[in-house]
Amino acid sequence: MEPGELITTTELLDGLRRPGDQAAWEQFDQRYRPILLGYLRRGGLDENDAADVAQETMTDFLREYQRDKYDRDQGRLRSWLIGIARNRVADARRRAARRREARGESAIADMPDDADHEAIWDAEQRRHILTLAVQELRDTSRFNTRTLEAFERVALRQEPLDRVSEELGLSPQEIYNAKNRVVERLREILQRYEAGFTEG
Repeated sequence: MEPGELITTTELLDGLRRPGDQAAWEQFDQRYRPILLGYLRRGGLDENDAADVAQETMTDFLREYQRDKYDRDQGRLRSWLIGIARNRVADARRRAARRREARGESAIADMPDDADHEAIWDAEQRRHILTLAVQELRDTSRFNTRTLEAFERVALRQEPLDRVSEELGLSPQEIYNAKNRVVERLREILQRYEAGFTEG
């Protein structure tokens, strides 16, 4: 997603209803596939299985959505995507069980209990939004490279302040000041992305 191009989930879903609106599909895919992949990996799938299940889920979603199967009054979009993904995981488990039955191995680990699915999705969505916001911050801010590096290392990667200070040649106070300036700008970007991801 390019900075400034974020649209609401409602607008995105409206775009998916327009026949041939490839841009809407690409934005939907860019917005939700990373979240879906993270959700599936945290549920025990390896990279390849997660990619396959994500592709099946996105394809099923679009087909069903264009057939008017999704009703916002019946539940949230994430719940519907989770339901589709869980069904595709079950299909993948059955295929894997048939292929590997003789050895008694499972190709795909169990997904978490029902109560955990939306929490996992929400965590992956927050992670994705932060990734997008940090990338936009890097691409559009006027902060110098050292300031951004100090922020990322101390605030995001939680590296020891003393080590970062020494390696970047900045005092701890300069790093704290830089962190505060960057956090303020990052909050603005995050709020915009969070509003865009809001279902409604």
